[in-house]
Amino acid sequence: MFTHIFIYRFKCLIRDRQLVFWTLLFPILLGTFFYMAFSNLNNEETFKPIDAAVVNDSAYQQDSQLRMVMQSVSKGKDRLFNLKTASNQAEADNWLKQDKIDGYYTSGEEIKLTVKETGISQSIMKSFVDQYRTSSSAVTNIAKKNPKALQNGLLKDVGEQRSYTKEVSGGSAEPNNVLNYFYSLIAMACLYGSFWGMKEVTDIQADITDRAARVNMAPVHKLEAFLAGSCAALIILFVEIMILLAYLQFGLNISFGQRTGYVLLTALIGSVLGISFGAFIGAVIKAGEGLKIACLIVVTNLGSFLAGMMYMNMKYLIATYVPPLAWLNPVNLLTDAFYALYYYDSLHRYALNMGMMVLFIIFFCAGTYLIVRRRKYASI
Repeated sequence: MFTHIFIYRFKCLIRDRQLVFWTLLFPILLGTFFYMAFSNLNNEETFKPIDAAVVNDSAYQQDSQLRMVMQSVSKGKDRLFNLKTASNQAEADNWLKQDKIDGYYTSGEEIKLTVKETGISQSIMKSFVDQYRTSSSAVTNIAKKNPKALQNGLLKDVGEQRSYTKEVSGGSAEPNNVLNYFYSLIAMACLYGSFWGMKEVTDIQADITDRAARVNMAPVHKLEAFLAGSCAALIILFVEIMILLAYLQFGLNISFGQRTGYVLLTALIGSVLGISFGAFIGAVIKAGEGLKIACLIVVTNLGSFLAGMMYMNMKYLIATYVPPLAWLNPVNLLTDAFYALYYYDSLHRYALNMGMMVLFIIFFCAGTYLIVRRRKYASI
């Protein structure tokens, strides 16, 4: 009997075009829009040389040290400035007014910076001139006290920068800010599977739909009908998530790391989480189907927002200021599990996320069972 119910529930569910659209086609369309919007996000973070100028007056010509420094930072692929030389200050002011440069330097007793507005480029130019002033002052003071230091490579030592901290990566993969959008999209798609779970619970509650009334009239235990239908819904949802993963990886070149088996396991657990969550909401809320759907949409979309799908920094703000909320958000747990597989070599963080999701599944399933098994009807 279980197999018979499973087959017919599968046929019934797969013909629901609205649910297929929201759980399969909508995430694919949203993923495509994400790719179009964020594909060049990492490239835009690459540093570009700053358009700067220096006034080539008599003071600049006499300052050989400044000329040497300016030439050194304006050469090569990793140069700091695209340096232009102005014949006088009026010409530099004209370039600045026309936005041809971000600022210009003027020599004298000390180097000065002139800018029209504030911004990242102007801040970098100010940091450069501050560092030059500090280094120049240090060289002058040391040279007064010990003239021989100039002959022992003092200028080279002052200009050399050393780092005494070592950057240690959490994993072998390169950090990628874009991936969180796509991982949260997959998590949202898994939680949208709650529509399937809600449908299964709704179709066994005789006081809600006529179909459920007919099911309760049949000589089959409603929990058996619910389990058969839930298995059919789980298979449909899991196949949809597999299609979404394949599209993201092979169609949009979104990386999931080298742990394919764990990625598939995460997708399966996420699918079970979505089905069980929908069934729980369908059992707890006794009102009509419209209110249940509204509740699922609000919870899923709010969870997606807190997981960083709409605003990436929100995920880190929640983790920093409201850590318990990050662990109580199923969408965030799924998102973090995918990112842990991609970025971290250790499975510790991944195991924590998976463990929390399993606890949620147990809670939802137990709650659904306790509610549904006690619900009886005086007449149908």
